[in-house]
Amino acid sequence: MFDPSDKPRVFALAPGVDFPKGLVEGLRARTQDLPPEALARVEIFTNTRRMARRVASLFDDGPATLLPSIRLLTDLSNDPERTDVPLPVSSLRRQLELARLVERLVDEQPDLAPRGAIYDLAESLAALFDEIEGEGVSAEAIFKLDVTDSSGHWARSLQFIEIVRDYIAGEAEIGAEARQRRVVEGLIARWQTAPPQHPIIVAGSTGSRGTTALLMQAVARLPQGALVLPGFDFEMPPAAWGDLKDPMTSEDHPQYRFAALLRGLSLTPGDVNPWSDTQTPSPARNRLVSLALRPAPVTDSWLAEGPGLGPLADATGNMTLVHATSPRHEANAIALRLRKAAEDGEVAALITPDRVLSRQVAACLDRWGITPDDSGGRPLSLSAPGRFLRHVAVLMMGRVTAEDLLTVLKHPLCHSGSARGMHLLWTRELELSLRRNGPPFPMAEDLITWAEKRDEDDGRLAWARWIGSALGDKDTDHRPLEQLVAAHIDLAQSLSDGPESTEAGELWKEGPGRAASAAMGELREQAPYGGSIRIRDYFTLMSKFLAGKEVRNPDEVHPDIMIWGTLEARVQGADLVILGGLNDGIWPAAPSPDPWLNRELRKKAGLLLPERRIGLSAHDFQQALGAREVWLTRAVRDEEAETVPSRWLNRLVNLTSGLRDQGGTDALDAMLARGQTWLDWAETLDQPAEGHVTESAHRPSPNPPVAARPRQLSVTQIKTLIRDPYAIYAQKILGLRKLDPIRQSPDAPLRGTILHKVLEEFVAGPNQDNTRDALIAIAEQVLEDHAPWPAARRLWLAKIARVADWFLEGEAERASRADPIAFETKGGATIPELGFTLTAKADRMDRQPDGQIRLYDYKTGKPPSAAEQKSFDKQLLLEAAMIANGAFDDIGPAEVAEAAYIGVGSAPSIVPAPLEEETPEKVWDELARLIRAYLSKGKGFTARRAVAKQKFEGDFDQLARFGEWDTSMPAVKETLE
Repeated sequence: MFDPSDKPRVFALAPGVDFPKGLVEGLRARTQDLPPEALARVEIFTNTRRMARRVASLFDDGPATLLPSIRLLTDLSNDPERTDVPLPVSSLRRQLELARLVERLVDEQPDLAPRGAIYDLAESLAALFDEIEGEGVSAEAIFKLDVTDSSGHWARSLQFIEIVRDYIAGEAEIGAEARQRRVVEGLIARWQTAPPQHPIIVAGSTGSRGTTALLMQAVARLPQGALVLPGFDFEMPPAAWGDLKDPMTSEDHPQYRFAALLRGLSLTPGDVNPWSDTQTPSPARNRLVSLALRPAPVTDSWLAEGPGLGPLADATGNMTLVHATSPRHEANAIALRLRKAAEDGEVAALITPDRVLSRQVAACLDRWGITPDDSGGRPLSLSAPGRFLRHVAVLMMGRVTAEDLLTVLKHPLCHSGSARGMHLLWTRELELSLRRNGPPFPMAEDLITWAEKRDEDDGRLAWARWIGSALGDKDTDHRPLEQLVAAHIDLAQSLSDGPESTEAGELWKEGPGRAASAAMGELREQAPYGGSIRIRDYFTLMSKFLAGKEVRNPDEVHPDIMIWGTLEARVQGADLVILGGLNDGIWPAAPSPDPWLNRELRKKAGLLLPERRIGLSAHDFQQALGAREVWLTRAVRDEEAETVPSRWLNRLVNLTSGLRDQGGTDALDAMLARGQTWLDWAETLDQPAEGHVTESAHRPSPNPPVAARPRQLSVTQIKTLIRDPYAIYAQKILGLRKLDPIRQSPDAPLRGTILHKVLEEFVAGPNQDNTRDALIAIAEQVLEDHAPWPAARRLWLAKIARVADWFLEGEAERASRADPIAFETKGGATIPELGFTLTAKADRMDRQPDGQIRLYDYKTGKPPSAAEQKSFDKQLLLEAAMIANGAFDDIGPAEVAEAAYIGVGSAPSIVPAPLEEETPEKVWDELARLIRAYLSKGKGFTARRAVAKQKFEGDFDQLARFGEWDTSMPAVKETLE
């Protein structure tokens, strides 16, 4: 097929050419005059399976011919017939074995890294070993690195690498990269003695990895061998190619890998010939991009060669530049353009390494029923089985929160075998019980107690026992990994099937389920090499392992709308290409930190530099910009701050704007104007339809019938009635109650409850020793019983200890005046003419020898001032009036000598109630007037009538639609019948 040549054969296709299509056209052109079997003798090596499928489909489209042999480069290492080279060890097994060594290192040197980074370090170390094997670097080259001029960290990392040298120099167990290199070296050795006479072509690879470059050089020298390079810059002058020599300064250039490959073949860029006559969609744009990406420094070449580009309108006519205000705005604009492409029958692709942006675009397209063909799929850990497995693993980690338990019970895969309806009903009832009554860390006995409260046997008890079996005492110490994996799989299966289910659950079914089954099977198979680990480390390992697996979208996808990663985009073609997320840190991605070797040490060892990925990303950028129509999009701001444009986009914009004589400024303005048009449409998309008017909410003041108005309130609710009457309406008339949080936390109300109990036991306890030690001992016991949060217990105990001396001093003074007689005492007083009852639960009452009462209320926060008590916070004043009216049966009518708040917060203080100014008689009369007003027809329960602060958050603000109105607006009374 190829004419004899004394030089290695290297062909290429320019940026923008549909590479698989150009490859097939070139093959057909070279074999059209040959016998039909000539094409069947051609052997093609591609770098991705997706490209291999595309090449085969192009041949299938006709005309009918025999197919060439299409293989993957990685198939060489997967060939089991190569018995002379050991099969590679599993990458997971290698990571598990390395993790054990890293764990030992972290235990010995805790300052090296936290325990949570063990598996990240093991993964990076395994990647380093793969790179060492793939690049053909000897172990000795690593061990002999001179680190005298480096920091102590790099010296320690090399010492650790020395410990695990068996993984580099070992002969019995090799990785996939090592096997690939040995197979390639063996293949090259055979070719040197008996070179194959049939055509062999390596197509689509840039030769960025050492083993691949070695194979490509050998194929190019074969009698019928050839390379076909993608995105080769035929426009770059020889002088610019000559600048691509030092990897430290030029490896981030898009054409550097080709320059290094050609040097290895003793060729010049002029020796590279076009593979086919396929033309690039925009030669003018290719010249512009080539100049923009010229190796730095570039200013002189821009000045010298820029005028030769001619009018830039031709190069930029089919380019659109989108500067969105936010990632959401960017995703909406991209989705709109992809929808237009679908309507027009265009083949369109979004190319971005930003998976968040790609998912946002897919979500936007879903509103029109368009499912793009996403090459990246999604991580298995984010699929339904992956999430379920991670949630179940949490149940194995010691004490389980109510939130974690309900997350599992509510998952669609839980109890998916049969009879799921009752499971959902009982789950909802259990949730309400846990929200209202706790405990925050439910155990099996708590669930059984909850189920036994129902008299009838409807299966609830068996269901509770089934859940409780997943909440038994867990051994959080080190356990063999294989035991943990087996226990995890069994527990997940049990929770998926349901109790006594006759059918298997849905956990392992469908595509994601089968992928999860295969992943957990692989983890179980390799678990013996992981040794013993802690359950929390197992959760980290399992989550990371599932995140590394991908699941393709099982839905039917649109045939012409694609989302590609940069790897897939290298060898694909589309009419419209959208380069999304063009911000620094995304294009290019920030180099991953290497904890083992820095940049200088990598260069000395002959390993790949971080700039290699930047150069490959730059090549992807240049290749994509050659398409017929191109969009360049970015968000000016993300969730945190302003973003920085991609360096390549900056170069392109700066070069274009600087060529004013060629219409560069006008061309750039036109690109931005086209982008702004789509951004405006995207913004309109989220606006209400024309003619649709949304009525603004008003400040509510419902006026219910008198018969429906409350006839009983507590003293604390009187404050609410004064400040936010709407809350009383919602709570007492509508019967609503704020749902307690599922994640019970050590909040202020609980802290107040616990403090009340501590002080009550201290003051009222029998034979109590009134000392600091006694108070702290009681506090420790109460906290142990009622606060299941170790950190909160220590914090609250410290706060109690801080005010202990102040409280004891005050308590001695109070004890000298009166004796405590009642704690947490309930009482009620009525207003007969109104049929209204006021209730209270007094914290503490002391009786003086003369029979007068001293009334106290403990506050962990700041006590209300005297002015606040006069106007709003009338709790103590109302309780004093109730005592005077004999509302407390055990106390009887009595005169109140003192009422005071005892503030035991960070600034302890005693704030007395203004009894002299606000006498019980006056307070009771004011209460009667207040209740009479709200029991009168026509009086509305106004929302946020007199809140203390604008930042006040009421339990029913959302119901009142607060935020759509403010407190400066008048209330609108609504009569309810």
